[in-house]
Amino acid sequence: MEVRKPHIKSIPYDEFKDNETLEDIARELNDGGVNVVLGSLDQVINWGRSNSLWSLTFGTSCCGIEFMAVGCARYDFSRFGFEVTRNSARQADLIMCAGTITNKMAPVFKRLYDEMAEPKYVVAVGGCTISGGPFKKSYSVVRGIDEIVPVDVYVPGCPPRPEAILYGMMQLQRKVKVEKFFGGANHKMTHEEKETSMSLGGLHGISNENISGAKIGNKEPIIVKKSPNKETVEALGKELDALAAEGEQYKVNK
Repeated sequence: MEVRKPHIKSIPYDEFKDNETLEDIARELNDGGVNVVLGSLDQVINWGRSNSLWSLTFGTSCCGIEFMAVGCARYDFSRFGFEVTRNSARQADLIMCAGTITNKMAPVFKRLYDEMAEPKYVVAVGGCTISGGPFKKSYSVVRGIDEIVPVDVYVPGCPPRPEAILYGMMQLQRKVKVEKFFGGANHKMTHEEKETSMSLGGLHGISNENISGAKIGNKEPIIVKKSPNKETVEALGKELDALAAEGEQYKVNK
């Protein structure tokens, strides 16, 4: 698809990427009573995502009481936009793991994490979650959930105060605000993944989803390089019609 030169009133093409020109135009509009804000689409989307983090309802031990306390009137974490908790992993943005994870619970915890859609995050709350806590030498307790899933924020304590949980969530908001929503290397990638991302995705790299797709068996990451033309759409339509005819024939023969 051909990308033509943008035509914007009052902005010459040579100055399209000149921040000073854009700031002068915005300032002139603001002085005239027009509300104008300059920024990137990544910043807008991440601002909304960071202030609407939905947590999975997940409390496995005594640290879950602290999570309940954060949601009550004294602390009221709805001021920060992450008061909504979901009972389905498919509707949650993060798992706030509050409490001990036993070896029997570990496969269930991993399954819940895998069911969550990207981008997803994990907050480890309390000593038991981070390292096993007082049960570190027990045969039945996992010695840190980072052995099972990647952890974004650690909130130490036994149990941590509600203020500590609020601070940990604020740190997660900071991490969300600097992510590359439209693809690119970010903090969720290892050093090797970042190198792979930058080698495949040009200036900013490719997203975590495409890296994951390459790992689980796809021949190459899904990268949209051009828009489909009319011939491609018609060929796809013929393939779908042929498959539908085969299905109808199978029903008749059956």
